[in-house]
Amino acid sequence: MLQAGQTAPGFTLPDADMEPVKLSDFKGKKHVVLYFYPKDDTPGCTIEATDFSDRDSDFARYDTVVLGVSKDDCISHGAFRDKHGLSVRLLADTEGEVCGKYGVWQEKEKEGVKRMGIVRSTFIIDKQGVVQHAFYGVNAKGHAAEMLKLVKVLG
Repeated sequence: MLQAGQTAPGFTLPDADMEPVKLSDFKGKKHVVLYFYPKDDTPGCTIEATDFSDRDSDFARYDTVVLGVSKDDCISHGAFRDKHGLSVRLLADTEGEVCGKYGVWQEKEKEGVKRMGIVRSTFIIDKQGVVQHAFYGVNAKGHAAEMLKLVKVLG
């Protein structure tokens, strides 16, 4: 699992429009709020994505871009974005490679059944590409507002 002070693992992933997004594109320019979520169009994931989208201009004011990552494909991301009017960029990690690098692909237990899945997690990465905050197992409700408070102090 990643911790504050570590260099954020680099990646290139396609967004909902199949455009490649590289973490390195933001280096020296923008802070990045990188959040991982289990599945498009599920209740908690919709709350989280909507909350981040509602604060998109606030994050932009602090030179910050918000990127959401799940193992859903680009088509699923596009449908999710369009259905809910989301403005955050959703990235497709269909192979789970980036989920592995960030330590969010973990064993989960639900109703006594253990299986692998994405643990809802968020990383705040500064303009130098260093993880400033790492949160695993976050609660979707109110999370975007908490992340905005932390971004404001990055400068």
